[in-house]
Amino acid sequence: MTKSVFDTRDSIRAGELTATAAAEDALRQVEQVNPQLDAATEILREEALAQAAELDRRLESGEDPGPLAGVPFTVKSNICTLYGRTSAASRIIENHVSPYEATAVRRLREAGAVCVAKTNLDEFGMGSSTENSSIKITKNPWKTTHVPGGSSGGAAALCSATRGMLHLGSDTGGSIRQPAAYCGVTGLKPTYGRVSRYGLLAFASSLDQIGPLQHSALECALVLEAMAGVDEMDCTSRNVEVKDYVESASRDISGMRLGIAPELFPEGVGSEVRERVEQAIEVLRGLGAEVKEISLPNARYANPAYVLVSAAEASSNLARYDGVHFGHRTKEAEDLTALYKSSRAEGFGPEVKRRIMIGSFVLSSGYYDAFYLKALKVRKLIRQDFETALGEVDAVVCPTSPITAFPIGERMDDPMKLYAVDVLTVPANLASLPALSLPCGLSGDGLPIGMQLYGRAMEDDVVLRIANAFQSETEHHLQAPAVNAWGGEGEA
Repeated sequence: MTKSVFDTRDSIRAGELTATAAAEDALRQVEQVNPQLDAATEILREEALAQAAELDRRLESGEDPGPLAGVPFTVKSNICTLYGRTSAASRIIENHVSPYEATAVRRLREAGAVCVAKTNLDEFGMGSSTENSSIKITKNPWKTTHVPGGSSGGAAALCSATRGMLHLGSDTGGSIRQPAAYCGVTGLKPTYGRVSRYGLLAFASSLDQIGPLQHSALECALVLEAMAGVDEMDCTSRNVEVKDYVESASRDISGMRLGIAPELFPEGVGSEVRERVEQAIEVLRGLGAEVKEISLPNARYANPAYVLVSAAEASSNLARYDGVHFGHRTKEAEDLTALYKSSRAEGFGPEVKRRIMIGSFVLSSGYYDAFYLKALKVRKLIRQDFETALGEVDAVVCPTSPITAFPIGERMDDPMKLYAVDVLTVPANLASLPALSLPCGLSGDGLPIGMQLYGRAMEDDVVLRIANAFQSETEHHLQAPAVNAWGGEGEA
């Protein structure tokens, strides 16, 4: 196996590897797998090598460029970078180059990391399969006829197929965790407010969060430590101490209490998914964790509440793309109203239009109380359920998705069937909690299965600690997909 992120970092620190060589290797890996996966929307070869050369100069002069000096990373294309296009995989801003960078990206670069690529997604993060991208459909590296999940499907697929680099995604209702499960990697949605949202193109502002997709929980801890912290550019970021996440994630879990909620193991969970997660829970029990049943009575209402809240916020956030200030503008419009209508009709894809219409409807006069306000009340009940349950246990354990990755095109004609794959991830966003997905086995047809951990607000270290304990005892996170850049023997 090629190097982990820690190996890359330590080799550069020790002078055994240059930042330029690390960037070249990362670029080689991306360029090798991308023709099969369509995971990267843009490969930033020239910019990455220029950044790496500057880091090498600083290292040679005795400077310390930061704790991640020379480590390559990729960024989901709805997160602003100074290099490459931040298109959100939408025609309405397909050539947009941001004049500023996201705080999370800036902090990684200030730590010495080198951006090598932008990755594909469902348009504006709206989707669960990366089939809603206006650019291309990303494929799953375990089986290229199947979806990688979404909306951070490009990041998940690229993470799965490569080694030794960092990957940033975003999560509004499971967009980091669900593709992590489908692609056999580890994905963390931090507590809302733990990582600044500044520079993340808004989908649903009260739900969005930037987070890492990596091969291991320790790698996720490393990225979180570099990105986390209060930011004056984001009033929702919280001024809470940033822990040494790598150190805290390395502790054992003996005596920790894990909760199992029947509501998060509904009838729709596949038998193989249920079996692998139950086996994983037994591994955690063997490591000294106590397991008890808890109740989350309102979790069953999370998906409809999420659809309403996220669509309402999306309809508001996406109103700025009007064909006037920036982005796509129709070439034929007789008046201002026609300009708005045609520009948005030409620029937005079907799924984005659907959610804008749902959001506009539930916010309209006569329907606000019946739909949007009721969804907010359900959201509060879900949050209270988790507060009660997490008063009894340290974390909640459940599957990440009811099913494994499905064939491309299978669910595109049935939106509700597509939304259903997020039923176990959306509660974390509604409750503003940290949640993590990690691989816990394979299905009979060789597709990864993910286990999910929910923690208390601002206790991201706890879910990282449990995940790392599991990964220290198992090798699910080390298995190679069929498409990979290091010559590992694939499972499918």
